[in-house]
Amino acid sequence: MFRRSRQNNPPTSPTEMGGSAVSGLDVVQVLGELLARPSVEGVLENALVYAARLLGPQVKGFAVIRRGQDRVAAVLDYPRSLIGLNLSGPWAAMRPRLLSDGSSELYESNSSELQKQLDAAGMREVPLSLVVPVIDRGRGVGALVLDCFGPGGISPGQQEDVARFAAAIGPLVGAMEARDDWQQTARHITAAVVEAVESQNFDSLGHAQQVTELSLKLGRDLGLTGRDLETLWFAATMHDLGKVHGEAEHALIGANFLHAVPYLSEARKAIRHHHERWDGQGEPDKLAGEDIPFASRIVAVANAYAHSGNLEQVQAESGLSLDPQVVEALARVLV
Repeated sequence: MFRRSRQNNPPTSPTEMGGSAVSGLDVVQVLGELLARPSVEGVLENALVYAARLLGPQVKGFAVIRRGQDRVAAVLDYPRSLIGLNLSGPWAAMRPRLLSDGSSELYESNSSELQKQLDAAGMREVPLSLVVPVIDRGRGVGALVLDCFGPGGISPGQQEDVARFAAAIGPLVGAMEARDDWQQTARHITAAVVEAVESQNFDSLGHAQQVTELSLKLGRDLGLTGRDLETLWFAATMHDLGKVHGEAEHALIGANFLHAVPYLSEARKAIRHHHERWDGQGEPDKLAGEDIPFASRIVAVANAYAHSGNLEQVQAESGLSLDPQVVEALARVLV
């Protein structure tokens, strides 16, 4: 899983990551874990791991979440006994800060009893700290504190990279703090990740949203309700995520991102098979006709229309690559 991959060598520059410190592939790699365990703690734990990779070796850290009092929600290479502590600290102003005196301000901001716990965690002699706020729609929802013990300091470019990553996770943390419903949170995470990936790697930002909206119209016209519509939403929204590895076998790759999310097992099948053909000449398994999952057939028609914008062109594929029943529904919902 992503949070265990700290030992991997990170790209050395934004250019190597496709023009951004946060590549589409990195973002998608964490999607499966977030959906399997969509929690503030999970997001912040992953954020600490990735931020540490951006800064280099010998980095420890912790993340705080603002819930009345500021509370430690995740740690990296510090004792987990810190989790749950209510702390004050240099993140209060909710702006990026590079602290050349390390943890001095953290100690000054907290009681002697809390200082003893910080001492026990080995935080007294921190030489350099980077504090980065986590902000959602102008509201500070938390912060990442990264303590650097190695030589060389932190460059302005590294500070910018970490700040950009913290900005990317802010909406996710805010959504999780505001919503108790798993499905709503999972949808928000998925839509945010898809938009981030499209903006970096795909030519047509908004393609997934267009396919999803049309798929849901088709699904409702064809009698889908409840859980089936939920499956269709996830399948349509994520149908092209596998393209972060390139066009080849992207349906298989996209399906694999959901291998650890039992709740989305049907969506995973739908993604895997959305490039099958009604005549059995598609990929990856050459399924034909009604052996193709219904959600896959719906996404295929919506995807075809989103690419062409031409109903007659889609109708020409009826009975060949596309399900005739779904193509007929397309003509109805476009009226």
